[in-house]
Amino acid sequence: MNIPIWPGSSSFAVGQTPFGFYDTDLQFQQDADKFAIFASRRLGYPIVDIELQDINFYAAFEEAVTTYGNELFAYQAAENFLSFQGASQTIASANNSLPQPNLATAIRLSDAYGAEAGVGGNVTWYSGSIDLITGRQNYNLEAFAAQQGIDPWDLEIKQVYYEAPPAIVRYFDPYAGTGTGMMQLLDSFGFGGYSPAINFLMMPVNYDMQKLQAIEFNDQVRRSQYSFELINNDLKIFPIPSDNMDKLWVRYIKKSDRNNPYVDTNGTDVITNISQVPYTNPVYSDINSIGRQWIFEYALAIVKEILGYVRGKYGNEIPDPNEKLTLNAPDLLSSAKDTRDALIERLRAYFEETSRKKLLENKANEAESLQKELSYVPWKIFIG
Repeated sequence: MNIPIWPGSSSFAVGQTPFGFYDTDLQFQQDADKFAIFASRRLGYPIVDIELQDINFYAAFEEAVTTYGNELFAYQAAENFLSFQGASQTIASANNSLPQPNLATAIRLSDAYGAEAGVGGNVTWYSGSIDLITGRQNYNLEAFAAQQGIDPWDLEIKQVYYEAPPAIVRYFDPYAGTGTGMMQLLDSFGFGGYSPAINFLMMPVNYDMQKLQAIEFNDQVRRSQYSFELINNDLKIFPIPSDNMDKLWVRYIKKSDRNNPYVDTNGTDVITNISQVPYTNPVYSDINSIGRQWIFEYALAIVKEILGYVRGKYGNEIPDPNEKLTLNAPDLLSSAKDTRDALIERLRAYFEETSRKKLLENKANEAESLQKELSYVPWKIFIG
């Protein structure tokens, strides 16, 4: 079979690359033929024949551009994944967008702590009441769980409390309005329903807070107060309920809610892993000269690999009427592998040097060095 090989020139046309990612890009079309000439001459043409066709050069060129974009956007996706995670999958392409750092992931991680502290979070707190029976001190919460429609093993009590009258209703100074007219003054402004007028007009707010705390602390220390003991869903009330106690209130969570490892997204498809970050193939004409030079070198390594496989099919030597021709398939394959590995390592190191962490470190070092340099500048003394 007489298969034509590289004649020394080519003319790129749309559809000649395997995937056609960049075929319509005018700059790609121009560089494809230039790269074919560049690669063939680097491999020895026209001194030696290059057993390839133009489509082999185009395929290598397309693969190199795609590899460059993959390395670039894989780095960008990893660098900014905390900002992307949880966002809708319908957001626009991130190729030419500037990622905006946010605290969504950090807050989502801290929700669990907020839930345990009872100040928000991702676990719902429920409330219910237990009817207190005069003279009865022990109550089994399994019955309470059944009343709430949940399994006893799923119940975790977070708070037990008795709704005593709030301290503010017991905080009243009978002499506050005597002879001063303060109560009437406050009534005229609509403040008459609050605590004594003299405290609003004469004292800071923290005074009121201290009085309320004093009343509640007095109840805890000087009065019997209400307390409880909870062991294995058995609730023991202190003191023994009397006739004037009606209900005991509890706040609880469902353990199954806490154990749920998934965030409720209300049916919205969100970005959950690195493969869903909306980066696409790069636009070739947008790649600068630094990136294009890397692409040319990487594509050349791919061409070496292809040519190595082609020449390797014929063995080490080709008989010739005058002399034997020795093929260099092993050298081409070895060189191609080493070059590709070195180029990938160089590109990743280059990206790492432009990471957010590295740039901030360099900026801090620059500021420190500048401050040190400025310290040697003599200061002028002004005499006024």
